[in-house]
Amino acid sequence: MEEAKALGDELYVIVAREKNINHKPKPIISENQRLKMISSLKVVDEAILGSEGDIFERLYEIKPDIIALGHDQHFDERVLERELKERGIKADVVRIKRSLDCELCSSAKIYKRIVEREKAKIFG
Repeated sequence: MEEAKALGDELYVIVAREKNINHKPKPIISENQRLKMISSLKVVDEAILGSEGDIFERLYEIKPDIIALGHDQHFDERVLERELKERGIKADVVRIKRSLDCELCSSAKIYKRIVEREKAKIFG
C-alpha cells in the first residue's frame, strides 16, 4: 500500500466484492470486514467496496490518474489499459511488486496455518 500511495497524492482502495471473485476461492474474510481493515490503514485515504456489476463503475466516481494493481491481482495491464481507454477513463496502470514476505501476510497463508493446526490436532 505504501508503494501505491507514493505514486500520487491520495490512495483510494477498491475492495473486491465476493460476488466478483471468480479466479480463486472466495475470501475467508468477509468483504465488509476487509473494507474495515483496509480503511483503518494509515496510508489509505479512502476504501470503498467495488461494484457488484460493472467493476469499472467506481473508477468513474474516483477518476484516478493512476491505477495501482497489487502483485496478486489477475488483470493483464495491457488489456486493462485498453478497456480503460475504450471507456474514456484516462489513467495509467502500474503493477506493484510484492513487497511483504512475512509468515502470515495473506489470508491464504492464514488459512493454511489453521488447516495445519487442525490436522495436527486430529492426526497428531
